[in-house]
Amino acid sequence: MPTTSAKLKLSTLMGSYPNAMALKEGRVRSDLVDFEFADVKVSNTAFKPLVRDAKFDLAEVAIVTFLQAKYYGKPYVLIPATVVGRGQLHTIAYNPERRTIGAADLNGRTLGVRAYTQTTGVWVRGILAEQYGVDLSSLDWVTFEEGHVAEYRDPANVRRAPAGKTLAGMLLEGELDAAVVGDKYPDPRLRPLIPDPEAANRAWAEGHGGVPVNHMLVIREELARTRPDVVREVYRVFKESKAAAFAETGVPALDPLRFGIEANRRSLEIVIGFAVNQGLLPRGFSVDELFTDTMRALE
Repeated sequence: MPTTSAKLKLSTLMGSYPNAMALKEGRVRSDLVDFEFADVKVSNTAFKPLVRDAKFDLAEVAIVTFLQAKYYGKPYVLIPATVVGRGQLHTIAYNPERRTIGAADLNGRTLGVRAYTQTTGVWVRGILAEQYGVDLSSLDWVTFEEGHVAEYRDPANVRRAPAGKTLAGMLLEGELDAAVVGDKYPDPRLRPLIPDPEAANRAWAEGHGGVPVNHMLVIREELARTRPDVVREVYRVFKESKAAAFAETGVPALDPLRFGIEANRRSLEIVIGFAVNQGLLPRGFSVDELFTDTMRALE
């Protein structure tokens, strides 16, 4: 009797986002691959073993982490599938109990961010410079973690916070003038640095080719080279899982989770430029350098 080949098991790093849940819960299935999802509560905590130890076969990864990993020759290939995308300007906050400032007041100030290489921070800095005239060279940055890629070293205007200090604590105490704190503010006293940040996010996306890319899929380089059928299947099931998430509401006009190279091209061009300008990459890449022929054939 004919035998059926066993499905390929992919060790997979993926957060429990709405657009991934149909796949993680088995409502979207594959006859070709099984996904062994890592038991990781917050995906970015596993980006370091991803790029330092090549721990996973398939993973979401922050786009700046991928760009640095590519420059330093890590064994992963980018799949043109965005799994996390969002506006960025709501993520930078200040403490009005200490001072009242806006973007125009940032030059010469001290700001905080979890890590200088954090993709959200890269987007925020780039947009502040482009849209609000902030001189990034005048800013001092306080960080709390090293970057994911071991070979990278922070620029001279970046220093590590003293032991025992926290981002929220330093902001509340006035030791930081503003900080990139993320989607969820760690204290109710904090306020957005940019007035009406959601309107600012929308206007920026409308003028810059879409919502900024945060996390995209990557696959082990050897798999991408030897199993293009697996690449195509991964792309298919993640696309179907996204569609399931938007089945009732429809995909927003400003789609934060774009699939395909052309749909993501402008966002990738911008973040590559920001990364080079901020000292995160010694040189830039063209968007086409990021993708193999297999990725270019995906639809």
